[in-house]
Amino acid sequence: MAAPATRHPCLWHGAPVLLLLLPALSAALSCANLRTRQSTFNWDSLQLLHAMAPSPPQPCDQHDAPFPFPKTLLAIQAPRQATDAILRILRHLFTTLSNENTPAHWDSQAHQQLLNQLHSQIQHLQRCLPGTGTDSKSQGPHNPWLSITTYFQRIQDFLRTHNHSPCAWDNVRLEVQTCFQRIHNLTRTMAD
Repeated sequence: MAAPATRHPCLWHGAPVLLLLLPALSAALSCANLRTRQSTFNWDSLQLLHAMAPSPPQPCDQHDAPFPFPKTLLAIQAPRQATDAILRILRHLFTTLSNENTPAHWDSQAHQQLLNQLHSQIQHLQRCLPGTGTDSKSQGPHNPWLSITTYFQRIQDFLRTHNHSPCAWDNVRLEVQTCFQRIHNLTRTMAD
């Protein structure tokens, strides 16, 4: 006598649940090596920044930067706070470098690649740290989030004061290099 055909109803009932869990599992795996991914991003961004503007069209006087990097960020020790600071800095960098008044001598392909990488990394950090960048628990002059905003406001003011000249942008490009070096230091504090 032939064995009765058996159906595996539990497999069919479990499939929708599995399909719902796959995106969460995928996101968790992509966020597992957050520090390593950020380090690679930092290095690639510095290379693109250099390729984007190897030298200004005429010699420039290097202005004393009226926008020193915020000291409150240098003291961050908590991994989540370091990641939040990186995300906020990257958002401001994206906004600054997306300015329509960037100099004509910048390599447009390298510039666009840098903007694409910034956008991609911002989205990745936002997916890995939901709720990041929205709260501000500390107040006053020691608020690291306020210091980031003030820092980038000074950069914007500097560009406006110098009419977005190629030399002003070269000074800002050098400051962006400093930002990526500081981000590198914050990256070492991130959780992996």
